[in-house]
Amino acid sequence: QVQLVESGGGLVRPGGSLRLSCLASGISFSLHDMGWYRQAPGKQRELVATITSGRVTDYADSVKGRFTISRDNDKKMLYVQMNSLKAEDTAVYYCNAKRGSFDAWGQGTQVTVSS
Repeated sequence: QVQLVESGGGLVRPGGSLRLSCLASGISFSLHDMGWYRQAPGKQRELVATITSGRVTDYADSVKGRFTISRDNDKKMLYVQMNSLKAEDTAVYYCNAKRGSFDAWGQGTQVTVSS
């Protein structure tokens, strides 16, 4: 049974911060590349940040310098620290696990940035 469960979303003011978490189960977490994606209403799902099994990170240009992705293999947790949030960061954020042809997604957590 593979399961990815996101948490930490909510309402935040522009310029504020949130930390999202993803708990993975049913996979060998340390062997998977992990990522955060987001989808805003009327837009395509887009990459936010990735972190490989070797802890190499990559970020979308829109979040560079503001977001930090990390992982805790012992806890089987994926995180993204989101700072200096903007209205355009409003979206449902999804956790992703990938290894070869294997691809799994969480149900998402809503992030709303609004004054």
